[in-house]
Amino acid sequence: MARAFEQQYFGEPAVWLNAGPYEAAVLPNIGGNLIAFRDTEKGYHFLHEPGLEEMEQFRARPFVHGIPVLFPPNRYEDGKFPWNGRTYTFPVNEPATGNHLHGFLHSVPWKVEQYGVNGEESFVQLSIKVDAAHSVYEFFPHEFTFQLRYTLSDKGLQQHVLIRNDGAEPMPCLLAFHTSLNAPFAPGSKAEDYRFKMTLGSRWELDERMLPTAEKQPLSAQEEQLKGEGIYPFFESMDNHYTAVPQNGRNRGELTDLREKVTLVYDAGTSYKMWMIWNNGATPGFFCPEPQMNLVNAPHVQLPAEETGLFSLTSGELWEATSRLYVKNA
Repeated sequence: MARAFEQQYFGEPAVWLNAGPYEAAVLPNIGGNLIAFRDTEKGYHFLHEPGLEEMEQFRARPFVHGIPVLFPPNRYEDGKFPWNGRTYTFPVNEPATGNHLHGFLHSVPWKVEQYGVNGEESFVQLSIKVDAAHSVYEFFPHEFTFQLRYTLSDKGLQQHVLIRNDGAEPMPCLLAFHTSLNAPFAPGSKAEDYRFKMTLGSRWELDERMLPTAEKQPLSAQEEQLKGEGIYPFFESMDNHYTAVPQNGRNRGELTDLREKVTLVYDAGTSYKMWMIWNNGATPGFFCPEPQMNLVNAPHVQLPAEETGLFSLTSGELWEATSRLYVKNA
């Protein structure tokens, strides 16, 4: 029976969803993070969740658990964001590179607009409305609404995103999700039981500050496996940036448990033109395939907007996209 209800997650207010064999939890006060997606019948925990002892660390740096919202995503050189004749100044929060990292929406409170049940589905809808009085406006001076809706059913977890420009001026629109997948996600399985593949194209060359040079690099033999039949997710340390090239009409990653003979499909949708993939220095346990609308540091890269994925919303204009996590037999 589908259910939607409020109940804490290790002391943090949460909205929980149940439907079919699945359950999920969202943390409104920590960036609207979808912190848990589980199959309760089989004991699968698909997302990297913080334990009780990790909650303070998670609150301080909410990037590697659940599905954090990155807006604008990834790195910006010297914290500068030149666009449309003006330069935005973001805080430099990655001292090692001197860059700004991951934007402003991943840790601020979101409003729960509604939650409930539609037949066999449960859902929660959250939003954040930025205006001149909001803390985000200091760095990103645009009025806009960001709506995030998660729906749970026996078909898995659906994510729907809607961004609306509420201001008079055009605003840049850039988005990614730092989705953290467990490997292993099944009890009794080991990381070595897992293979991952994704619909990538070329690898962007990154400089010593982890910023694109605008050049592309040929894929290694292991990356060709990542693009093709799949590879062990921790075959080497990865903090890599790729173009997304849909296959069979879809832009997705697939994580297969060979022992359980099941595949978790992350169908991000074709609106996301890039992928990041980060595997915590090849440390088994979890890794992050990150669908991203735009190239890292896009405003600084001298390439056409069609290649960087940097686009704008005019006054009153909407952008929306739908993604899904679901399970199929391997």
